[in-house]
Amino acid sequence: MTYRINELGLTLEIEDDLLCNLIDIGIKHYPNEFGGFLIGNYSETLTHLKITDTILPNKFKGTPYLFERDTVGIDDKLKQFYAEKPKKYYLGEWHTHPNNLPIPSSTDINAVNSIANHPEVSIKNPIMLIIGYKKTKVELGFYVQFKNKLYRYE
Repeated sequence: MTYRINELGLTLEIEDDLLCNLIDIGIKHYPNEFGGFLIGNYSETLTHLKITDTILPNKFKGTPYLFERDTVGIDDKLKQFYAEKPKKYYLGEWHTHPNNLPIPSSTDINAVNSIANHPEVSIKNPIMLIIGYKKTKVELGFYVQFKNKLYRYE
């Protein structure tokens, strides 16, 4: 599936199988929030990114309205992806919103801002996927932090 932000000339691609896997992982943790890291690569022009994988946290806390993850043990997994050909990079984060819409909360916005401004993170435009669950419906919201503003992919 491909998403776009026409205003910025950006595209995002993710395989349906990976998307279904993320949704299934989130449902297993229902009614609590859950999430992980997004991995993939960029085009040479940096206008197209492809999400190829996820890394799940080893330590986390999930409640119906909060998800906090730790990075313990994640470095080795990131290094393995970076060693692949083509190299894969940390692109951002994903998490669920049980019984809610995939709209960023103030906590989500603060988190993506801290990623973009963190001195040890090499990306300045992190991606955020929010998977919103309702009783019979799943909604997706892909976002990118670009020049201190959050944009939604459509």
